[in-house]
Amino acid sequence: MGQLLSFVPEVPVFIVDDDPSVREALVLLLKIEGYAPQCFGDGASFLDAVQSVSPACVILDLHLPGASGFDILRKLAAERLAAPILVISGVADIATAVEAMKHGALDFLEKPFSSEKIVERVRAAVKVWREVRGGEIDGLANFPGRHLLTCREREVLSQVARGASNKEAGRRLGISPRTVEVHRARIMDKLGAKNAADLIRIVLSEASARRRLSAS
Repeated sequence: MGQLLSFVPEVPVFIVDDDPSVREALVLLLKIEGYAPQCFGDGASFLDAVQSVSPACVILDLHLPGASGFDILRKLAAERLAAPILVISGVADIATAVEAMKHGALDFLEKPFSSEKIVERVRAAVKVWREVRGGEIDGLANFPGRHLLTCREREVLSQVARGASNKEAGRRLGISPRTVEVHRARIMDKLGAKNAADLIRIVLSEASARRRLSAS
């Protein structure tokens, strides 16, 4: 279908859906595209997994046993997970889509969807992941809001942009996860971000603006 992503040895895509047939179809499709899918049939197992592995993208069904997709979105927002989230649902009214986006979803896709459409959306989400991991905003040396942030806050923001969880960021920076959480809250307040996904959008929009100016 698409070119294998040989330039990225491991691109983890997490699939959270209670329907085995949907999981199996997505696994097959994403493996063909060169991604490394991992499946979860409920929100609890998924939330456990993201404590130790930062996915490049999350495909999240809204209707799950136990905690709903919206519950998961709220939990991810509280955890400040920066991975792009694609919400999928058989109920695709405008109000549901808007609510999902407010809670940090990058995109919303109605079931059933075509192979081409889900691959297109995953590629777009992984592109965001690759940009921030590739160092495009690493260090944030030219980020317009840098004067608002302390040195430690800029370090934490760099980890957030790379998709690190509080635990991962704390380990890398030598501070506790709770301290990371405090810094993240201050960063989001200073930069006016509603959630982690919004924070990435703000930073990436500035990076894109710089690229457009340099190209003109």
